[in-house]
Amino acid sequence: MAPIAVFLLAGLFLASPSWARRPKPPKKSPIDAISAQEQFDPVRFAGKWFLVGVASDCLYLRENGYRVEATNVVVSVTDKGSLLFSTFRPLEGICWNIKQSYFAGQTPGRFLLKGRGAPVDVVVRETDYSSYAILYFQKNRKISAKLYGRTAQLPTDTLKKFEAAMAALGISDDLIFYYPVYGFCSSADQFHILDETRYTG
Repeated sequence: MAPIAVFLLAGLFLASPSWARRPKPPKKSPIDAISAQEQFDPVRFAGKWFLVGVASDCLYLRENGYRVEATNVVVSVTDKGSLLFSTFRPLEGICWNIKQSYFAGQTPGRFLLKGRGAPVDVVVRETDYSSYAILYFQKNRKISAKLYGRTAQLPTDTLKKFEAAMAALGISDDLIFYYPVYGFCSSADQFHILDETRYTG
C-alpha cells in the first residue's frame, strides 16, 4: 500500500551568549501574502469539481506531466466548516478514491491539509462557486496551485486568468499542466480507497 499511497499523493540549536538569546520573529510564510476569497462560503463551494490544471515545480510533474489522469473531486462540509475531499482518479485502469480532510483555519477560505506527509496550507484564492475555483497550496514553503471547474472544460478567459495569476507568482507556463477531459471515475470499490482523514495531528 505504501508505494501506491506515495504515487497517489502525488511533505539544533547553536550555543549563544545570553544577550543574543532573544527570540527571533517567525519568518512570514509565503502563503500568508495570498488573500482568500472574500466571505468564502464552504457550503456553496461543496459539490463536484473537475481538476482542470495544476501549476507546480514538482519534479514528478515535470517528468510525468504528460501522464496525468482525469481527476474529479466531491467536496462536502463538516459542521465545523472543514472540507472533506473525495478525489477520484484512475491508476492503471483502476478507479481510486483518496479521502482527505481540509481543516478550517481561523480565517474563512484558509485550511490545513493533514496527511501522512508534512501538513499543507491551503487557500481558496478565488471562486465564483458555479464555474471555477483557484486553490493555492504550500508545502515546505513552496507554493503550487490548482484550477478546478464545475465542468471538465473551462472557457479560455478562465484559463488565461489562471495563467496570469501563476505568472505573478513566478510560475511559468511550462510548469502548468492541464488534465484530460475524459476518462473520469465516479466511484471506487472498498479495496481501492485511500483514507487520509484519519490523520488529525
